Amino acid sequence: MNGKRPLGEFLQKRRSQVRPEDVGLPTYGETRRVPGLRREELALLAGVSSSYYTRLEQGRSSNASPEVLEAIARALDLDEAERLHLHDLAAAQRRPVRPRRVPPEQVAASVGQLVSALTDVPVVVLGQRCDVLAWNRTGHLLFAGHLDPDSPDRPADRPNMAELVFCDGHTRDLYADWQQKARDVVGTLRLAAGRHPDDPKMASLIGRLMLQSEEFEALWGDHRVRACPVAVYTMRHPLVGSMEVTQQTLQAELDQRVVMVTAAPDSASAHALALLARTAQSGRDGGRAAQPAASDHAVHSAS
Repeated sequence: MNGKRPLGEFLQKRRSQVRPEDVGLPTYGETRRVPGLRREELALLAGVSSSYYTRLEQGRSSNASPEVLEAIARALDLDEAERLHLHDLAAAQRRPVRPRRVPPEQVAASVGQLVSALTDVPVVVLGQRCDVLAWNRTGHLLFAGHLDPDSPDRPADRPNMAELVFCDGHTRDLYADWQQKARDVVGTLRLAAGRHPDDPKMASLIGRLMLQSEEFEALWGDHRVRACPVAVYTMRHPLVGSMEVTQQTLQAELDQRVVMVTAAPDSASAHALALLARTAQSGRDGGRAAQPAASDHAVHSAS
């Protein structure tokens, strides 16, 4: 990934999404040739010279101070995740990007202990590139029961959650609002790419997704970033039917993320998750998690 262009592309995209009237600038009814703010207007709002901001957006300046970046963030009305992403991109622009050899990620010891302690709650551990580093039985059955449960133990065979969301029919069908899930995945991946601009495996993943999915390509080009510590989805599981679940993501050491799935207490969705956990622990799925079963009736009976 080029360390010069991402900052300029991010700034340009965000600038195009801010309307002059939203920030108190007069338009006098003029017809604009470009959407959003002009460069000189954003420079005025941020309190920097137009020529300096132009150089920054074009990648011809790499010395933006934290104070200048904060001023630009305020002018663009960036949220916290976008503000941190802006600083990451600027830091990457200040240093030469040298692709490095990246060893396979290993589950942090403390994270492994957490996964072992949680059995009834679906848990998945994701690495910095959305690779599945570990899952418990219930997490495997919820997210990818059609895959080998031991695949996270083999670095070369690890599923990648971003690739599953965009390229795997089973995973796509899991989400009633697939577009929301897709936006969340791309936004999270954008944040990670900003933190690791010299990771060749990250660049390779993004390149594969761009080739395999036009939907990913369109969302990636929008430069949206999302932290998504908490997200609510309706999941349509082939074994236990439809559930409204909350996916909570904890940031752990080594840039690993622990995703835990819960549902409202004593709800039909909570009973469905409990049934899924019992199925996972008993091993009754027998590798048939991707097959629709007469489970909707079981869920409603349990609730």
